[in-house]
Amino acid sequence: MCDEQSSKDAEAYFLQKGINRRDFGRVGISAALAMTLPIAALAEDVVESNVLVTTPDGEADCYFVHPAKGQYPAVVLWPDIFGMRPAFRQMGKRLAQSGYAVLVVNPYYRTMKGQLVPDSAPVIDASLREQIWPKARELAGTLSPETCVTDGRAFIRFLDSQQAVDSDKKAGTMGYCMTGSYTFRLAADMPERIGAGASFHGGGLVTDKPDSPHRLVPKIQAGFLVAIAENDDERQPEAKTELRQAFDNAGVEAEIEVYKGAMHGWCPPDSMAYNRDQAERAWARMLTLFNQRLA
Repeated sequence: MCDEQSSKDAEAYFLQKGINRRDFGRVGISAALAMTLPIAALAEDVVESNVLVTTPDGEADCYFVHPAKGQYPAVVLWPDIFGMRPAFRQMGKRLAQSGYAVLVVNPYYRTMKGQLVPDSAPVIDASLREQIWPKARELAGTLSPETCVTDGRAFIRFLDSQQAVDSDKKAGTMGYCMTGSYTFRLAADMPERIGAGASFHGGGLVTDKPDSPHRLVPKIQAGFLVAIAENDDERQPEAKTELRQAFDNAGVEAEIEVYKGAMHGWCPPDSMAYNRDQAERAWARMLTLFNQRLA
């Protein structure tokens, strides 16, 4: 999960990767992300915009991207603990190119507009992480299961009001790190609307609290993908078993897998732990789920 040990694990992994810090610095953020995120086959032309979404607590600054023509299933994309930034906008754009109307959200809008990670940062390396970690933890502390649900409802309402969204089709939700749990909470809160959820190296999915995400599974009707980092599994090996049991007992379809060799944070391309092969495999499994459940 998102903590100092994960950071040390990720930095050690970063030094073994093919693309090093010097490579990222030389080519720049846009080119680096283009290298790490392949364009979807038969990619749609897309329209991108920065939008403000009204919520019970104010206005959330978000990035909305969708195919240029037609109507498509809606997807809410929650970033990891470091919030909105180029890597997640690029991921949202890539998903839109596959035929979805995607809202990439700033979960910290109540206390911080814009980004914690600057656009000029090609990767969240150890130096940058040390600099922004205290603020990220502070911002994360302003959120709760309740704000996740009220925000999620507002994000879905916004999407359903957009011409590019086919609101007759089920919506999807996807989250990374701390927001992996948000996919469970929104799917449980809006079972009639959410048709698919995907959690990537999600933290806190199984806890001893009454509102632990895994205890919400009986309320979920969505198909799920739960992609677990190998080092997260090493620290909480029982989590995958309890998740499997919860989904099976509820009769809810779920793919739960520990991604071998993938460290916490392996999916965003600006992470020190980015593992392209395993990130691509997780992305492909998500597309399969979304195609089955949404499209």
